[in-house]
Amino acid sequence: MQHRHLLTNEIDLLLDGEAGFGVAPLRSHVDACDECRQRLDEAQVVADALERLPHFAPRTGFADRVLTQVHIVEPWHVAALDAARRFVPESRPLRGLALATAAVSSVAISASAVWIVLSANLTVGSATVITGRVRNALVGGAQQALESAFGTGAADALRANGSIAVAAAGVALLAAVGGAAFGFRALASASRQRGS
Repeated sequence: MQHRHLLTNEIDLLLDGEAGFGVAPLRSHVDACDECRQRLDEAQVVADALERLPHFAPRTGFADRVLTQVHIVEPWHVAALDAARRFVPESRPLRGLALATAAVSSVAISASAVWIVLSANLTVGSATVITGRVRNALVGGAQQALESAFGTGAADALRANGSIAVAAAGVALLAAVGGAAFGFRALASASRQRGS
């Protein structure tokens, strides 16, 4: 025990007056080591001063008042289990009825989910077919209108180029309408100037 100084818990053992197998070497070390003896004496002074202080007892209800202000965090799984227990009936026949009701409800919900998924697939499939037919009807109508207005060459260009040709024709149509509107406006302002 001569190779090191006493630890704090070893000094506490000596202060408490413990007796046992490991205390005798600690006492012999304190007798031989001035630094440890000084630390033990200082600790004894503090312990004696604490012992002389008046002892107070808390008022009645102190613990209850403190605990009402302590926020205890309950884990989510404990709260969920407690909430589920509130819905479980006490009697055995009612538990059986509740279990049967839950089983029927789960089967009904599962069947409804399967029906909704299958209905959604049918709806999407039907919408795809309808959209394709509407698109084909619009393209066919545009081709016929283009052929009747501009001849078979324009319709052949539309068939060959598809949506690019429709977009180009739309831009050309917008440019023509815009040019015509600008021209009519210029004519109207010119006629107003002549009239005034």
